[in-house]
Amino acid sequence: MRPSPSAALPLLLLAVSGPVAAHGPHGDLAIPKLLGGGRRFLSELLAYAPFNAGAAAGPATTRPQTREEMEEAEPELHESAALRRRQVGGKDGMCGPGVGSCAKGYCCSPEGWCGLTSDYCAAPDCMLNYGSGCDGNQKPEGVDTSGVARPHVGSVLYGGLGIYDCVEKGDIAITFDDGPYNYTGDLLDKLAAYGAKATFFITGNNLGKGMINDYSKPWAGYIRRMVNEGHQVASHTWSHQNASQLTAQQYKNQIIWNEIAFNDILGFFPTYMRPPYSICEATCQRELSQLGYHVTYFDLDTEGYLNDDPKLIQNSKDIWDQAMASAKPADAQYLMIEHDIHYQTVYNLTDYVLTSLFARGWKSVTVGECLGDPKENWYRQGPGGGGGGGSSASSASSSPGPSSTEGGIGSGSNRPPVTSSRLTPTPSAPPASTGFPSTTIRRPPTPTTTTRSSRRGGGDASLVPDNPNNHPGSSSSSGSASVASSTASSGLQQTVDGNCGKGVTCFGSRFGSCCSANGFCGRTADYCGQSCQPQFGACSDSPR
Repeated sequence: MRPSPSAALPLLLLAVSGPVAAHGPHGDLAIPKLLGGGRRFLSELLAYAPFNAGAAAGPATTRPQTREEMEEAEPELHESAALRRRQVGGKDGMCGPGVGSCAKGYCCSPEGWCGLTSDYCAAPDCMLNYGSGCDGNQKPEGVDTSGVARPHVGSVLYGGLGIYDCVEKGDIAITFDDGPYNYTGDLLDKLAAYGAKATFFITGNNLGKGMINDYSKPWAGYIRRMVNEGHQVASHTWSHQNASQLTAQQYKNQIIWNEIAFNDILGFFPTYMRPPYSICEATCQRELSQLGYHVTYFDLDTEGYLNDDPKLIQNSKDIWDQAMASAKPADAQYLMIEHDIHYQTVYNLTDYVLTSLFARGWKSVTVGECLGDPKENWYRQGPGGGGGGGSSASSASSSPGPSSTEGGIGSGSNRPPVTSSRLTPTPSAPPASTGFPSTTIRRPPTPTTTTRSSRRGGGDASLVPDNPNNHPGSSSSSGSASVASSTASSGLQQTVDGNCGKGVTCFGSRFGSCCSANGFCGRTADYCGQSCQPQFGACSDSPR
């Protein structure tokens, strides 16, 4: 029988808090926030909520507690389930601890059933030990990196209890976990518009998105673009598994397989990583030291992953405001965590944070920069065969290759170089001693004067530039005045968060002047093409 809701909730909290508390900084019990992959935990909490509320509101009601009771209560609805219940493993039977494994190549879902779709196979919740087809069990193509030498260079800590703080005063290193994902291309556009830098802790194959070096998808293009535009890329493991629940070999696969995919895309791989769920016990700490990784946590979390709703995202803005009220650039620094898999984080919170950050005199930097670590220490040269790094960089910049929207790089076994219009040109090859891309770190622009707007009004940022019409390539005051006049005469409000439609226009915005069919502002063919909405912006990225 399932425990009663009142009994089960404390058990869930206890089960999760234990392993997280075990790795607090400096051996104490400080608990980093549980992130992203707490999805299953959070969904279970939500599942209990209606029954708790019902119990408080009136007399207790009887509800089926077991699968058998559910089938008896609704025999027609559960007839097929009753048939499947008698099957174990195979292609559509039950699976999991104490039950058994699925047929070869099939996945064991979090609910304990065998199947092949994303509902069954997606990491991190597919049960690795009972479904060989789980995304987390799929090794990427590419040259093995396990034999690469891993010397510890520089002064930044390797392995161990990890890094929680920046060291350079006035720096804020914003990091994004769990991507790349559907919103990452727009996030990169946004960062470029602000002149901001970020660090991306990348998962190789999670959330059903497929492998990052699957060249029919846009992920590899996004990763190359991150490096080309001066951001830092780091590892968040292959499929976002909880290190404390893996064997030693499974955990090593989580690290090495992500390296293989990075190396396949870039020709090198990161030396920085963040453990999923902030869980990395003693064995994990030693392994990451041996593999030459800086274990990176954070000291500022706005909890955007808990507030991914227009009515809730203000909670995250309030956390940011509290941090800003208690610290000044002259004597503080932050290592901040966000997730680019959440809509409100990308399209709402990021604008709020970046506008406030620059207005208050902070610097937007990568993790490596905020730790004072030279850029050549951020990556290790791979064993060869990579798509765009090392000595191949010069040839890559001149090779035409197929183009693709959203920073994708087309399909094909030869993994051609990226030439999408959304990417900056591949940089020239650096000295042979490093093999790393020679990108230029662009410092943020001088902050503009800011004004206050409504803090609770429709999810808009409370700090917006006096002149939000400016974006790269349109900085003249006369151009700004004409844009403002055109917007006013149309009766539409100019977007402040990159959304458009329903009375909001992209025209002249820093996100781009075109409004896509899905209601997002941008300046590429994806936004300005045939599906562009002319009533909410231009259909070319130039003033009318």
